[in-house]
Amino acid sequence: MSALRIIAGETAYKQIESEGFRQQLFTQILAASGGPKWIGIAGLDKYLFGEFFKHREDPLYMLGASSGAWRLACLGQQNPLEAYDRLEHYYINQRYDTVPTREQVSEKVSYIVNGILGEQAGKDIIANPIFRNHIVACRAKHVNASQSKLGLAIGLALTAACNSMSRKSLHWHFERVMLSHQDAASPFGRLKDLPTKHKQLTENNIQQAMLATGSIPFVLAPVQQIHGLPEGKYYDGGITDYHFDLPLPIESGLTMYPHFYEHMSPGWFDKSLVWRKAKQNYHNALILAPSNGYIAKLPYSKLPDRTDFKQLDSDSRIQYWQKSVKQSQQLADELATIIDKGTIMEHMVRW
Repeated sequence: MSALRIIAGETAYKQIESEGFRQQLFTQILAASGGPKWIGIAGLDKYLFGEFFKHREDPLYMLGASSGAWRLACLGQQNPLEAYDRLEHYYINQRYDTVPTREQVSEKVSYIVNGILGEQAGKDIIANPIFRNHIVACRAKHVNASQSKLGLAIGLALTAACNSMSRKSLHWHFERVMLSHQDAASPFGRLKDLPTKHKQLTENNIQQAMLATGSIPFVLAPVQQIHGLPEGKYYDGGITDYHFDLPLPIESGLTMYPHFYEHMSPGWFDKSLVWRKAKQNYHNALILAPSNGYIAKLPYSKLPDRTDFKQLDSDSRIQYWQKSVKQSQQLADELATIIDKGTIMEHMVRW
């Protein structure tokens, strides 16, 4: 049974069928929110970052939210695999042996972000001419910017109610902020699905942006200052862009999307809305996802997730997550074999 599902939108399917499976076909890569779920596909990331895109010569525009942004920050560094090793180490080995406050979690996550960025503290990411990072964060508006947990709870409830009627209502409650290299050629610079504030990603704000994009409401304290941006309360980028549903310019190339599932919920509040799954904007995407059979063979028959912090003690959780990373190498090996043999069309299915 195959561990890997390779799913192509209609445009991507036809182009790969015609031109072969080459990294040059891809002009953008996505990495979604999802907390620790990335651990279950870590091997796939490392193959793409360390091998598939290793000799990249043209810009690759990278868009990530929350832990997805942390993954892509590794690809933007001088040694992506060393950076990814640091991500695995710092993320997996975080410990909460008593119930932490959100300030304590924020302090731990700041430590993780600094560990990911390494000695260069993001300077190599900013200077990278090929791998062009885009990090999504959300600035709270109105009652969502409340100092109190009750106010935030009311704000999120209102956001969810409005979003159930129309995703476009999100901008009433949260402002999508995208920090990037401000490359004029970026397909993410022309988004029209939601109002988006575009700001320069710099050496002075990359650590703040990385922390903000992962600041889950109630779990972490918001980031209140990002250099070069207005003061406010900046939260998790997954609020607006959980799995992404972006109408990219028609002239852009293909999208590579290593993902946890075969489906996408556009925003955080869409997870329970079975009628709102991303579809049409993935015509030019190649989605790499673990099969149900692969997931069934993981410990606990599931991808790692945030409930593991509550349901497992630290030692058991760390062991489980380390085992999941090790098993994820199967995804990488399978993809590498398909590429080496040139048998992509035998494994690829239409979206």
